[in-house]
Amino acid sequence: MSHFVTGVTVVTYADDKGPRGTTMNSLISVSTDPPLVLISVARRARCHDRLLNRAFTVNVLGAEQEPLARLFAGAIGASVPRWVPSARVPRLANPLAWVECDPWRTYDGGDHTLILGRVTRLGHRDGDALTYAWSRFGATAESVTGHEHLI
Repeated sequence: MSHFVTGVTVVTYADDKGPRGTTMNSLISVSTDPPLVLISVARRARCHDRLLNRAFTVNVLGAEQEPLARLFAGAIGASVPRWVPSARVPRLANPLAWVECDPWRTYDGGDHTLILGRVTRLGHRDGDALTYAWSRFGATAESVTGHEHLI
């Protein structure tokens, strides 16, 4: 699976110690009616039990945000993240896109738990996306044209 290029996200949530987050590359759009997304959380991850039945935000990172991906993956000495203070659910400042979710359902996924969230709010900005493949970060450029060049 390391040959499959994915986007990079930081899933953020609140617990009794304040805003928290974890780097993930498992994000699937499941349904538009109702609007649902799925994240896959390793059962051995520290955030596993904290994310169950809790609202969360998926922050899709821009190419310039690799330091944030490393920070929330556990890198030592990384900078402190900036948070959006008025967000109902903790959200990072200036991600490429963000999807705020309320808990919907959880499913057994072997050594992972599949968490479905119902989308309550979302937003985006222009920019290139941070990617991950072959155990390293990369970037993919924002397209300046849509699918019309295929016609």
